Amino acid sequence: MTSRWLLLIPLLLLLSACGTLSRPGGYYEDDGPETSPPADIANIPDAVPKDEPRSASGNNPYSVYGVTYTPLADTGGYRERGVASWYGKKFHGKRTSSGEPYDMYAMTAAHKTLPLPSYVRVRNLQNDRSVVVRVNDRGPFLHNRLIDLSYAAAARLGILGTGTGVVEIEAVGPGEPATQVVKTYPLQIIPPAAAAEEISVAPAPAANPKLYLQVGAFAQRENAVSLRDRLEREALRPIFVQSSQTSGGTDAAPVYRVRIGPLASVEEGDRLTERAAQLGIRDARIVVE
Repeated sequence: MTSRWLLLIPLLLLLSACGTLSRPGGYYEDDGPETSPPADIANIPDAVPKDEPRSASGNNPYSVYGVTYTPLADTGGYRERGVASWYGKKFHGKRTSSGEPYDMYAMTAAHKTLPLPSYVRVRNLQNDRSVVVRVNDRGPFLHNRLIDLSYAAAARLGILGTGTGVVEIEAVGPGEPATQVVKTYPLQIIPPAAAAEEISVAPAPAANPKLYLQVGAFAQRENAVSLRDRLEREALRPIFVQSSQTSGGTDAAPVYRVRIGPLASVEEGDRLTERAAQLGIRDARIVVE
């Protein structure tokens, strides 16, 4: 690879998917839908998973805005919830991180760490619509977004108007089942009152997703409580500490997560993320249960 190509990679990564959400509808500056999109956008079919070689570009570790990302070696067992956004005409026809031109009317998506290319099923947890997309780009890198969808995929999921949607994504491949079982563990909430008892809570059902802003995760309960108390004094509330076992099993040490919420909307999560950054917490992220 030439030195010129190495210099171009960071620029391509920054341009390949949408960033700051600054317009109604959730798209970036002069991005968005075209004046006359195809009339049959709702009938564009899902991407069909197939075995493909990894793309020559976009699969090595890279850094954007001071954060280093290491793409996954494979997609086995991958499933995650988060916030989806979309990108459109500003990037239509431009080179993606995989080297392919971006087609806003194809069923594609951008993701920070999934292999390029790979396939995922995206399900809108707020209306239960789902699509299968081919991941061929990197992003999104701002505003706690998990996946950046093409215009066509966003239209199918019903999130064009809002600009964002609360989704669950899971890897799919040729002949694989659409759903994979993920083991969950009991959660506990430690309320602000020091003398209060710990309360057990169950995960929210998929049909009624709840959003939280996670501002920290600690191995020591005392550190989590200290952060919770500091942010509560700054009026970031309701805030609580949630303890849960890691995937190591029942004998594994708990992880203490400091979370704010539930949030009324993705936009509230964005505002709280900016406020947390002002207080020195730059890795806050929206989580979905």
